[in-house]
Amino acid sequence: MGNTDSNTVSEGIRIQAAAQFLPAESDPDRGRFIFVYRIRVTNQSDRTAQLMGRHWVIIDGNGRREDVRGEGVVGKQPILSPGETFEYTSYCPLRTEWGTMEGSFSFLDELGEPFEATVGRFYLAMSAENVILS
Repeated sequence: MGNTDSNTVSEGIRIQAAAQFLPAESDPDRGRFIFVYRIRVTNQSDRTAQLMGRHWVIIDGNGRREDVRGEGVVGKQPILSPGETFEYTSYCPLRTEWGTMEGSFSFLDELGEPFEATVGRFYLAMSAENVILS
């Protein structure tokens, strides 16, 4: 992971995030920049936890903020025992050639107690080393 990525631990949950630009899916002339991001969630606590929802704060290069909330991630609400990891990839469209994402995942522990884990800020950028060629 490079310096545009994030690696945050809160409430015993480590969340790593990295994004790459998808030129084949993007149309810069029309202000459409598509990024794929990879998330890795590792339960480093001593309790089982279920990922229930997400809250993303997406800010584009013009400072335009979008809040995205939803149940689970990629249609799943994975249960992570201590030491287990869940990984997924998803997409984010932007109107500018760079931006940032950050937010939080909401969890329930094995006793049904809710808690939030932070997703640290990571960058969506059209840099040369950050491109997926198809």
